[in-house]
Amino acid sequence: MENFEGKKSKSNLKRFVDVHPAVFIPSSIIIVTFIAVTLIVGEPMEDIFLTVQEAISQNAGWLFILVVNFFLFFMIYLAFSKYGEIRLGGQEAVPEFKRSAWFAMLFSAGMGIGILFWSVAEPVFHFLEPPMSEAKSVAASEESMNFSFLHWGLHAWGIYALVGMALAFFAFNRKMPLAIRSVFYPIFGERIHGPLGNVIDILATIATVFGLATSLGFGVKQVNSGLNYLFDITVSPEVQVVLILIITLIATGSVISGLDSGVKRLSELNINLGAVLLVFVIVFGPTVFILDSYGQNFGAYIESFFYKSFWAESYEGSSWQHDWTIFYWAWWISWSPFVGMFIARISIGRTIREFVLGVLIVPTLLTFLWLTAFGGSAVFMELHGVGTVANIIEEDVALSLFALLDNFPLSYVTHIVAILLIVSFFVTSSDSGSLVVDMFTSGGKIQTPVYQRIFWAFSVGGVAAVLLLGGGLKALQTAAITTGLPFALILVLMSRSLLKGMRMEHYQMLQLRKEKEKESYRDLLDEAIGKKSKDKDKE
Repeated sequence: MENFEGKKSKSNLKRFVDVHPAVFIPSSIIIVTFIAVTLIVGEPMEDIFLTVQEAISQNAGWLFILVVNFFLFFMIYLAFSKYGEIRLGGQEAVPEFKRSAWFAMLFSAGMGIGILFWSVAEPVFHFLEPPMSEAKSVAASEESMNFSFLHWGLHAWGIYALVGMALAFFAFNRKMPLAIRSVFYPIFGERIHGPLGNVIDILATIATVFGLATSLGFGVKQVNSGLNYLFDITVSPEVQVVLILIITLIATGSVISGLDSGVKRLSELNINLGAVLLVFVIVFGPTVFILDSYGQNFGAYIESFFYKSFWAESYEGSSWQHDWTIFYWAWWISWSPFVGMFIARISIGRTIREFVLGVLIVPTLLTFLWLTAFGGSAVFMELHGVGTVANIIEEDVALSLFALLDNFPLSYVTHIVAILLIVSFFVTSSDSGSLVVDMFTSGGKIQTPVYQRIFWAFSVGGVAAVLLLGGGLKALQTAAITTGLPFALILVLMSRSLLKGMRMEHYQMLQLRKEKEKESYRDLLDEAIGKKSKDKDKE
């Protein structure tokens, strides 16, 4: 009787908590400790964050540059190699989502709030302080878009593709738990189920939480600035903390709804709202310039791709790249467990070739169009002196999008649409991010109690709030760089492990194909023999 009641009690407990303690507990302790230390130390944490960021950027920038290029070229190699015909989930698997919904969720998860925050501000900053040309010149305007394309283009999606493919392959093809540790089975074998695997999942959890917190921090600063612009609401860390709380509460509704109802619908809403805003800027902005420069920007990106991809300021001795390129590479790496897990979850049924080309090309082209329309319009205005954007951005970078929209008709309406879009992206990131972190800390389980996802949604929001209180924008950047460094090394090992797994899968696929061909040949032979026998009987 006691045994039965004990089992029943454990079953009831799993309705509320179903975690892998060796990952969940250490991850929670590290995150809570970070929050507590930041709050206790207070204002001096800003200097600490700055020191940490500069140390990593100066001493490990070369590593970020090399590994990020390696990840992209490795993905392209897999797509066009013999492994490109492997299908995620097995040769009989079919896609769960239509291509349009798949692309919408890819873009929402991969770029999200970040592209709204930086799409205007970054090109303008590069125009004002270019690393390779004279400030505020025609060359600076071209360079501003070139570097923006570099930071938001193929390299970012190459990182996401690597993590997403590895997770999907080992979960759906090799039938392993949907967890980061599973990816390393070809290298470490059964040891992934012990302390080594726990450490990998803990690092993935922490990287994801801080990567998400960075994006959410950018988003809430932008919402606060937009509300100040429209309704004169004070811009302050305290207001931003309240906004994080409110938006996180809204996100719990999407968390409860699940992936199909919540995240899918919000992702499609993001795309629709984004499309409305994009078309508006193209139509009412410098239309011909946007359409002309889109192709020219893309051509310049391709032409200087290798030089700028490997540029490391070796001879210049400057630190421009530390604040921009190195930050972005670290941010994308720390963001990759979240985006990769999410991409893996929605990509079953795609071939490796379709997966890589879909993840690399479509979101990149859409991102480039967005950057050209928004960032390009801002640079055009500054270059020709027909608008006021730069002065406002220099005062408050979070106002960049609203400063641009002020130069077009119906600015009050477009400001509201922009705020709704930012909030929608915020909710999508919070919801899908909590789902991913919950998978990491539950041992790769897809179906877990909703209370756990709510817990992680508030945890990510809490980290974002503390980072804003403890150092603002610099703290957000430091969080991304600090967590990105150790995870970059994990991704290098992941590439090796994925290749080993692909070799085994391809070998088994060829063996299965040969067996089917033999069976087909036997069937044809039996049919021919049977036909001859019937003909003889007739004679």
